Amino acid sequence: MNYRSFLSATALLLVLITGTITGPGCANIVPPQGGLKDTLPPVLRRVTPADSTLKFNRDRIDFVFDEYIDLDNAQQNLIMSPMPSSQPNVTRKLNTMSVRLRDTLEPNTTYSINFGNSIKDVNEGNIMKNYTYVFSTGTYFDSLQLSGKVILAETGTIDTTLTVMLHRNAEDSAVFHQKPRYIARVDNTGSFRFKNLPPGVFYLYAIKSEGSYTYTNPESLFAFADSSIIMGRHDGPVTLYAYSLPKTEAPKTGSSGNVKPKPGDKRLKMSNKLQEGKQDLLSDFSLVFETPLRDFDTTKVHFTSDSTFTQLSGFSWSLDSTRKIATLRYPWKENTAYNLALEKDFATDTLGQQLLKGDTLEFASRKIADYGKLSLRFKNLDLSKNPVLLFFVNNELKGSYPLASVNFTQNLFMPGEYTMRILEDRNKNGKWDPGSFFGKRLQPELVKPIERKIVVKANWENEAEVDVLAPPAPAAGAPPRTGVPPRGRR
Repeated sequence: MNYRSFLSATALLLVLITGTITGPGCANIVPPQGGLKDTLPPVLRRVTPADSTLKFNRDRIDFVFDEYIDLDNAQQNLIMSPMPSSQPNVTRKLNTMSVRLRDTLEPNTTYSINFGNSIKDVNEGNIMKNYTYVFSTGTYFDSLQLSGKVILAETGTIDTTLTVMLHRNAEDSAVFHQKPRYIARVDNTGSFRFKNLPPGVFYLYAIKSEGSYTYTNPESLFAFADSSIIMGRHDGPVTLYAYSLPKTEAPKTGSSGNVKPKPGDKRLKMSNKLQEGKQDLLSDFSLVFETPLRDFDTTKVHFTSDSTFTQLSGFSWSLDSTRKIATLRYPWKENTAYNLALEKDFATDTLGQQLLKGDTLEFASRKIADYGKLSLRFKNLDLSKNPVLLFFVNNELKGSYPLASVNFTQNLFMPGEYTMRILEDRNKNGKWDPGSFFGKRLQPELVKPIERKIVVKANWENEAEVDVLAPPAPAAGAPPRTGVPPRGRR
């Protein structure tokens, strides 16, 4: 007796017992409510032709289950390998699922059909996970396997929406205009596995799955293996490092090619990055403009201090490459009031817009007591890879520091809770660089997360030892790892 038969028999027995106890005089016999919930996925009772059939020559496969089933995006979830030019057609009726093959099958080839998470029961939605049907048009099954992992190079994390591909064509352009021979999904650990592969030479890639299985958007995630994969000779898993090129935003333009203004735009729009009106002692001051600047006249910006408006010296202005960020560099003094007096025409954007009238920005610098001192000593840090220590808050980069030794000390550090990563800065430019595939091939620089959070307290000497190779943090429910400061002093 299977599990569902047991549930039915139990329910019937409870009804009979209830009727016996209440007797014939009862007006209504109410069937028992609730009971054990069905948590089991559908069970395959029969498939025609049978799984693992040799000399397969059919165009239809029927799967019969032990209960009524439903299909969830079967056309999208199904993976047939080798990939056909036309996806099989999948239908269901009651407890039967039918797959109709629409392509001519190749001779002496091992095929597999993986249904992902598309098969589930009707009542509770229990999923029959990753069921795979295998057949061969020849007299044997190919049995080689290839496994590995895909890691996001910029963060050291994973992306479960990536698809891994095997191509036969060695040309770089194959990933641009041809479907792959085989594909595999990435699981929730970033791992993948190909099964039932034949001997031969393949080329391994990973892309952001958008249905076409081609790499047409350089701003989308992409990864490639440095060398070909020779099945039958290749040993061990493969690690791919995915990257994407920076996104470019094309401005909306009018017929003249100038940026098209929004309706009602009349004045120059700008903002600053001050937090609570306070200037960080360690950072530059920035003015951020909504539209690129055509002209920026620093002689019409008056930088002064305190209520006497004393003109300051020793500062400099610069514009970034987008001409949308003007940066003021100055050796800030703690707890000091500053003023920026902007004349009406100090800046003109590409729309010809200026301030409607002069404006003055007032702000003050932070106190030294607002900061903490941070001292870290690293274990298992490879200095030969030009490490750069990166600090993040909610995945936003807050600071980067090249490391010349295993000791890191910063006398002024903003309080807060930080996560850390180590950038292996191959070209020593202090920032992460993506890879390059077309033309000269170059793998992306790698960033490795550190499995420990750092807590910095204000007006406190925060000290810690950090193991770069420490294992991941414990799972939910486990005792938390101790953070910084494990020791410290005012």
